[in-house]
Amino acid sequence: MAAENVDELVKNLANTFGRPIRSPTLHWPDEYGLEYENVTFPSLDGVPLDAWFIPCKGSDKIVVCNHPIWFNRYGLASQLEPWKQIGGAGGNDFEVNFMPDYKHLHDAGYNVLTYDMRNFGHSGIGNGGLGSNGIFESRDVVGSLRYVKSREDTRNMTVGLFSRCCGGNATYIAMTNHPEYFRDVRCMVNPQPVSLRPFYERITEILGIEDHFDAIDREIQLITSFRIDDMSPVEYAKNCHVPTFVAQVHDDALTKPGDVQTIFDNIPTEEKKLHWIHGTTRRWDGYLFFPNNPDPLIEWFDKYMN
Repeated sequence: MAAENVDELVKNLANTFGRPIRSPTLHWPDEYGLEYENVTFPSLDGVPLDAWFIPCKGSDKIVVCNHPIWFNRYGLASQLEPWKQIGGAGGNDFEVNFMPDYKHLHDAGYNVLTYDMRNFGHSGIGNGGLGSNGIFESRDVVGSLRYVKSREDTRNMTVGLFSRCCGGNATYIAMTNHPEYFRDVRCMVNPQPVSLRPFYERITEILGIEDHFDAIDREIQLITSFRIDDMSPVEYAKNCHVPTFVAQVHDDALTKPGDVQTIFDNIPTEEKKLHWIHGTTRRWDGYLFFPNNPDPLIEWFDKYMN
């Protein structure tokens, strides 16, 4: 590959994370027979966040859901361009639809609040539209918990978290910086937490530009002011004190199992579980594990929220 082409690729790889693009919402709860409210609430720093509140009549339990980077509360239209390119290197050129997750939770007796994090979906722009793998997005996690407490009909509900990928990283960071908001949280399910170092190590291996990792790191710093290792959830996981269920594609082409194992090992509570998903290398299959296999998800919430 010509030097100028490598330089362009390095910049594109850094921009994909540092200035993530929005994706469209293609499915809505009513398509699955779910009544819902379009609601909005402020993040901790005031960024307006758009969300769906899906009520479950007679229930006093609520699960608050967020999403991975590039996704929104619906999922990701990665069967379409340009979003198809995001996970294409790892074979993830197919749609991820989270609506079945909400249907399973609702039918199991849970209210659901699911929101677009800053810079995604219909939510507002925060921090100039920059990505941070959970640092800025942690303020959105706090905003969602404050919103639950602000509503007359939800303030006394038992709360669980369904925090996916970057949304999970954001949750660990919020638990570290604002533990007071998590005193009433009973448990968390966390699919696919990730550090950026193994992510970009894998990407550069796939593209044959392993010796350009440091250049990508520097380019990301020039965009976001953070180095790759500054945005790892590994240390923040040490401040997660709620029962936590982590699920991860073991042979995920876009990360390494050792990273997820370390995140899991750092969670200090004894009430935790790590489920390895085998038989695939596609990261997106990890996001579809619970939509297609809801029993472990519901069992975890039932165990700690009843």
